[in-house]
Amino acid sequence: MTSRRASTERRVGIRELKSRLSECVREVKRGSTILITEHGRRVARIIPETDSFDERIATLRHSGTIQWSGRRLGTAKADARARGTRTVAAMVVENRE
Repeated sequence: MTSRRASTERRVGIRELKSRLSECVREVKRGSTILITEHGRRVARIIPETDSFDERIATLRHSGTIQWSGRRLGTAKADARARGTRTVAAMVVENRE
């Protein structure tokens, strides 16, 4: 398995992206990242697809999209508890009717 990380990042406006989509996709396949802008403001990013979860995380960390220490996350505590014998799912369904 080879590690594919974003080697370059290029800014592309939405209008240019629409007219050069195939070219941009080929660039991303080669490992580049495309930052999409609208009126000069960043709105999205196209990154290369990777094979594994670890590679996707590495790409996001490398691009600065996420920050993670690598430590395991602790268990989350429940924000709310259902009273009685009904489940939360049953209450949600009841409220939808």
